[in-house]
Amino acid sequence: MLNFSFVNPTQIHFGAGQIAAIVQAIPKSAKVLVVYGGGSIKRNGVYEQLVSALSDHQWDEFGGIEPNPSYQTCMQAVAKINSEGFDYILAVGGGSVIDGSKFIAAAARFDGEPWEILSKGAAVKDALPIGVVLTLPATGSESNSFSVVSNTDTQDKLPFASPLVQPKFAVLDPQVMASLPTRQLSNGVVDAFVHIMEQYLTYPVNGKVQDRFAEGLLLTLIEEGPKLFSADVSDDTRANVMWAATMALNGLIGAGVPQDWATHMIGHEITALYGLDHAQTLAIVLPRMMASQRITKREKLLQYAERVWGLDTHSAPEAAIDTAIIKTEAFFQQVQMKTRFSEYGLGEEVVAPIVAQLERHGMTALGEHQAVTLEDSAAILRASV
Repeated sequence: MLNFSFVNPTQIHFGAGQIAAIVQAIPKSAKVLVVYGGGSIKRNGVYEQLVSALSDHQWDEFGGIEPNPSYQTCMQAVAKINSEGFDYILAVGGGSVIDGSKFIAAAARFDGEPWEILSKGAAVKDALPIGVVLTLPATGSESNSFSVVSNTDTQDKLPFASPLVQPKFAVLDPQVMASLPTRQLSNGVVDAFVHIMEQYLTYPVNGKVQDRFAEGLLLTLIEEGPKLFSADVSDDTRANVMWAATMALNGLIGAGVPQDWATHMIGHEITALYGLDHAQTLAIVLPRMMASQRITKREKLLQYAERVWGLDTHSAPEAAIDTAIIKTEAFFQQVQMKTRFSEYGLGEEVVAPIVAQLERHGMTALGEHQAVTLEDSAAILRASV
């Protein structure tokens, strides 16, 4: 196991009715800006609960954060904060709203051009405190310090991270999932699954605890994910998927083990250029990434095949790897996710622009071994058509 330091300071309030917990979680003296997306919170009962919970607070709202939050919209929120004196952000939504709120929190206190936080990795030295009410389990952003923001003018989708934007608390009420459309449920399951794979499917370092945690989360998503789409889905299923998505990227399973993230880097460029949802890009790329890197990932692929899919890896190891990749893609399809560019009306014409974007952003050697070259990325993309 590799050396590591681990802490996760986000307080989780999990379960039905826990939105009421924000009464005590946010200081009464705070002037709160509630940040949300397209307005679904005003149709699913979340907004009414917020109004009740914030009745003793001074607050206002900012809506319109897009899927793949844009720098331009985030800066409108920054202007509102600076002109009206807000000192606390309550992000109400899924990963995009939370990621956008993290950038807003940092940009509002940044001395300089905030785009440099993303484009140049400028240090975040201060940020507004953030709380979260999660409405879409997917990214794990509610309990980590990472964010990804897009610039619609330049077609850039870039990440940043700072412990200063780690949420102070997060409310996770599985009942809010009942109103989510199929597309968002599909995105959530796939996003969480691939987050786990990026930290698990690398090479062995005898991190037995991390491996078993990761495998347990994968098995939970495989078992419970498809149930989300049945007419009689239970609150227990929603709760298990929601908690698995949070655990997938709160730092626990990634502590002390190597990590990959090549699939994500390629996926970001697909979203920036062609507008596919983040999870949609991951479902397209991951199966071909697994096949492309089957030699460098061989030991963990065999472990994955045996422990997660119950395959015989001893008598026919190569066949087991092939089957594990096939089963992974079939699982994505089972949770109603497309897995090919062609299913979105895209063809091999996407390859060159995506590779050019990877090169422009310095993503020329990806993966846990920095072994995924631009040529490999191009081959993966061609195979994904």
